[in-house]
Amino acid sequence: MLDVYEVAEDNWRDALEKVPHFAISETPRFVGRGIAALAADPGRARWNARSTSSGELAKEYGVTDLDGSRPDAWRYVVEVQDAGKPADTTGYR
Repeated sequence: MLDVYEVAEDNWRDALEKVPHFAISETPRFVGRGIAALAADPGRARWNARSTSSGELAKEYGVTDLDGSRPDAWRYVVEVQDAGKPADTTGYR
């Protein structure tokens, strides 16, 4: 995604000028932390046969992205972006 928006990890916010909703983006480490927490969970079988998101894993396991936030991108996409509202991550990070 960074390549698509012609930014890097240290300046990713520059992409917001072209695509304001990119503000909800998350790093690969965020989902990685969620997966690691899930793998370490002795009760992980409760997740069998269902889909989840990095935001849901973060909420369940308390993991954060590199900036300390917990982006809930899929809820944001539905409630803000797809609803045609202006970019605002308040309550979604």
